[in-house]
Amino acid sequence: MKSILITGGAGFVGSALALQLKRAYPGCHLIAFDNLKRRGSELNLPRLRTAGVEFVHGDIRNPEDFDALPPVEVLIEASAEPSVLAGLTSAPDYLINTNLNGTVNCLNYARQHGAAFIFLSTSRIYPINQIERIRLEETDTRFEVSAEQPFGGISPRGLAEDFPLEGYRSLYGATKLCSEYLIQEYHHFYGLRTVINRCGVLAGPWQMGKVDQGVVVLWVARHLWQQPLGYFGFGGVGKQVRDIMHVDDLFDLVNFQLQNLDLVNGKTLNAGGGRAISVSLQELTAICQRVTGHVVPIAAQAENRQADIALYLTDNTRVTELTGWQPRRSVEQIVTDVYHWLRDNEAQLKPILA
Repeated sequence: MKSILITGGAGFVGSALALQLKRAYPGCHLIAFDNLKRRGSELNLPRLRTAGVEFVHGDIRNPEDFDALPPVEVLIEASAEPSVLAGLTSAPDYLINTNLNGTVNCLNYARQHGAAFIFLSTSRIYPINQIERIRLEETDTRFEVSAEQPFGGISPRGLAEDFPLEGYRSLYGATKLCSEYLIQEYHHFYGLRTVINRCGVLAGPWQMGKVDQGVVVLWVARHLWQQPLGYFGFGGVGKQVRDIMHVDDLFDLVNFQLQNLDLVNGKTLNAGGGRAISVSLQELTAICQRVTGHVVPIAAQAENRQADIALYLTDNTRVTELTGWQPRRSVEQIVTDVYHWLRDNEAQLKPILA
C-alpha cells in the first residue's frame, strides 16, 4: 500500500486504524481527514502527527473539501454521526448530510481516482421491530437467544447477514443502510472495489464514550471516577446484552482486507465480538468493579428508552469462513485496556468524560 485516505481519521476508529496502519506500512502515505466535530478528537492530532500520519481538516459533507486531496489507492470510510439517538432528539440534517450525503461524496472521490472502498457500517442497520421478535431466555445476569426462532437469520450465535431488513431501525441505522445500497450500486455499475463491514459495538482506548455511543468507556470511566450510573429499560436490572469488539480486532480484519481485496471485493460482512465476547450491563458492572476496585451507585428505571434493544449479538460465520478472521480480545482485556488509558491520561480525559 502506497496511499490510504481515512475519513473520520481523527475519531476513535479512524485514528486507531491510521496509527496501526502506519506502523504496519511505514512507507505508506496515510491521510486522516476529519472535521473535528466530536469533542476529544482533537487529542488525536498530536498522536497522528508523531506517527507520521498527515492530517487534513475537512468535512465529507462538502464535495469541494475533497479537491485538496491527492489520489489514493484505498479509502477507508470511518466517518459518521454514530449516535443511535441522532435525529430523534434533534434535527436530522447533520446526521443525513454526514452519514448519507457524505458517503456519496466519498464514493465519488474513490470512483474518480480508482480507489478501493472499505466501508465501516453498523449492526444498527438491522431493524428494531425484527430484533424485538427474537425469542429470548432470561438467566441470572443476561438475556440469551433461544435455540428455536420463528424466522431465519438468527441463532444462539447471533444475527447473520440474512436477518430480515424490513422495518425501522433508527435514523442512524437507516442512513448507514442507504449508504450500503449505494455502495453496492457503485460496485456493480462503476466497477468500484468495495467491502462493507457491519460492525457491532466497538470499544477501546481513545474512545470518547457517551450514554448513546461508547457505553463501555462510559461504564469504566464512571467506575474509575466513582460516579453514578443507571440501568435503563428492560426491567431496570441490567440484563440487556451487546457483543463488543476491541478496535485492534477491527484493525486485524481491515488489514487482511487490504491485503486480499480481490477475495472480499463486493462482500457485505458482519464483524463483531460474537457470543464469546459479549456482555450484559450487569456483567460489565462486575468486571468494572473488579478492574477498578470501585463500586458505584446504580439507579434503576424499568421503562425502555427510544430505539433501545434487549440484545444484539453478531454472527461472524460468514466473515470467519471467508477470511479466517475472528476477534481475539476478551471483554476483560477491553475493560482493562480502557482503564489503563483513562488512568494514564486522567488530566486530559476527565474534563471530557466525567
